[in-house]
Amino acid sequence: MTGLDHGAQSGRHALKERGMDLYETPDVAVHALIRAERLPRVIWECACGPGRIVNVLRSYGHMVYATDLVDYKCPDSESRVDFLMECPPSFAIGAIVTNPPFKLADQFVAHALRLGIPKVIMLLRLAFLESERRSDILDNGLLARVYVFRKRLPMMHRNGWTGRLSTSGMAFAWFVWELGQQGPATIHRISWE
Repeated sequence: MTGLDHGAQSGRHALKERGMDLYETPDVAVHALIRAERLPRVIWECACGPGRIVNVLRSYGHMVYATDLVDYKCPDSESRVDFLMECPPSFAIGAIVTNPPFKLADQFVAHALRLGIPKVIMLLRLAFLESERRSDILDNGLLARVYVFRKRLPMMHRNGWTGRLSTSGMAFAWFVWELGQQGPATIHRISWE
């Protein structure tokens, strides 16, 4: 029996090893989101990294305001922008779409909701649902939809990972919070293939 390589399982590595916690989103995950969810024209990708989500959204004609704390050389982006310290931009943003740093996911969701952006969409581990400490962001009535991938996403290896490449050992989903949401969140199974 062979063991899983946990290169993308952030919970298996010390924070020091994980550095800035950059795990690039597979393009297929963004394509699946676009097929499942109606996205506004103007989107803020607030943890853009090198631009995987940004590039796919722009290829569909979305205007993407791309920012990150670190300069990962994403085209047409702003670096040294700490999302957790930001106010809403001076122009209208229809949604935030991002794959936040794992270690800051709770804070990213909470801050995005405080900003009052109409739609907040985050790629998170499905286990994000399993927490008492997240009750304020999961049970506040704004969580509208959860798009669970039927099949595990292709591996998201940590930036700089030099170990063996492997398949994903974690389940991921797109979580959608929406201002004006009424009623319980719905769960949808989606495919990235």
